[in-house]
Amino acid sequence: MNEYDVVVIGGGAAGLSAAMVLTRALRRVAVVDAGQPRNAPAAHMQGFLGSDGLAPRELLAAGRTEVAGYGGHLLAGHVNAITPHPAHPGAGRMSFEIRLDDGSAMRSRRVLVTTGLRDDVPDLPGVRERWGRDLLHCPYCHGHEVREQPLGVLGGSPEALAHAHLIRQWSHDVVYFANGQPLTAKQREQLAARAIDVMDAPVTRLVVEDDRLAGVELATGQVVPRTAVFVRPRFVPHDTLLTDLGCATHDNGWVAVDATGRTSIQGVWAARNAVNPRAQVITAAGEGSAAAIAINNDLVDEDLPIAVTNFRLQRPI
Repeated sequence: MNEYDVVVIGGGAAGLSAAMVLTRALRRVAVVDAGQPRNAPAAHMQGFLGSDGLAPRELLAAGRTEVAGYGGHLLAGHVNAITPHPAHPGAGRMSFEIRLDDGSAMRSRRVLVTTGLRDDVPDLPGVRERWGRDLLHCPYCHGHEVREQPLGVLGGSPEALAHAHLIRQWSHDVVYFANGQPLTAKQREQLAARAIDVMDAPVTRLVVEDDRLAGVELATGQVVPRTAVFVRPRFVPHDTLLTDLGCATHDNGWVAVDATGRTSIQGVWAARNAVNPRAQVITAAGEGSAAAIAINNDLVDEDLPIAVTNFRLQRPI
């Protein structure tokens, strides 16, 4: 069985950033990635200093090349389970067995989980097809590219109204599609004060013409022309590996971590959208780096008393 200092599960910006820090620290590192990044539908990545406009796949390809160049092992696959094991005598406090879907397994002293999340979007015709193209979520990622265009915001979630006021920053032509959800008089006044139009009728589909969003169709049959629509999806973390280990969670159900990504389970860290729904690519990379530094420091702390014990045993009496 292959043995590593750290196995990173998830090869996105957080996982690869962590792997590069750890390989540069001369640690034995493996990165296991299922090849399903959350931002795969996006053609370009915006707001990442030095990489603005770069395709997400190009960033990941460059990251994989860099990690491999420092001696990291990159494995394609899906991790089915993480099992804690007592460490070998003299080897430290603990180890973990990481089992993949192809039946292979590896042993690691520490584990970093960066498996991301799933965006649950409204079940409407056209939504899945346009997701990440002209049906968008993050205005900080895509707002500048659709600035001053006719924009829409799909209602239906508690955060949708706040999202509409945020989107108004990028365009003077914003329509809030309430999608049949009632609005209070105060909410309507706030929308009117910011010149955000309201369409109350339920939404039936996104209208697409020539592979572009053309508008939003309502149950009344009316089509409201829009070139881009924003929606607040429900975030569902890919955290089964963490919860199966018994990692503590917040009241909202998300796995709890400290500032470095350390979970309640000794030897297990987590970063990016698996534990932080708001992490963008640039912040995910930072979280991965912070976790890697903490993990390496933890390994040094573990090795020190072992080294002292071995030193004492080897000294002449």
